[in-house]
Amino acid sequence: MRTGEMVTIVHGERELMERTAHLLASATDVACAANDLATWARAQASGELADAIRHRRPGDVRIRKVYRSALLLDPVAAQGLARDRDRHGAQIRITADEINETIILDRRLVILAGDVRAGQRSYSVITQPETVQGVTSLFEAAFRSATDLAVYDTQIAEIRQLAPQVLDLLSQGVKDETAARTLGLGVRTYRRRVAELMDALGAESRFQAGVRARELGLV
Repeated sequence: MRTGEMVTIVHGERELMERTAHLLASATDVACAANDLATWARAQASGELADAIRHRRPGDVRIRKVYRSALLLDPVAAQGLARDRDRHGAQIRITADEINETIILDRRLVILAGDVRAGQRSYSVITQPETVQGVTSLFEAAFRSATDLAVYDTQIAEIRQLAPQVLDLLSQGVKDETAARTLGLGVRTYRRRVAELMDALGAESRFQAGVRARELGLV
């Protein structure tokens, strides 16, 4: 562990838990931003990290989370988000923007996820007030601009069902008219699905959507 002025660098989830488990267990306001569910739940500490927050009674703690939209294309991950919302009262929002992977506890402590090296992720644990305030402001802006998970429930289910077929047709360079006919859709509906899929993947082009879909194992 390397310590600076009100900033501590820890290596691995075990060390992170040893330093912050009591804070997670007692926090009354938890904010989290992540690109995927694995960021804060790796290796042997995964269950403890989840239990530290989830075993609280609804109303004991305000939980707000922002995730990348591509996560919803994974059925298991999407079910996990819905479970957090329904069982634990978490407010979950979705964004297509890049996310700085962060946990904020009671607006007094920030945990920033770092790089993975030699199988271990490093984390910065920050209590410096000005830095905590700045990170909190960034989270609040991201949360306000993100979309509530409920809006995606039906839409993402439909997109997830069509995603492999749409991406396959895109990768083959099939024209929109032909692709729409193959899927039994109108051309406008097909193009809307392509746009929604690109948005869910955080892609700015059809080519980028294909690349990210392969990274996610969708094709």
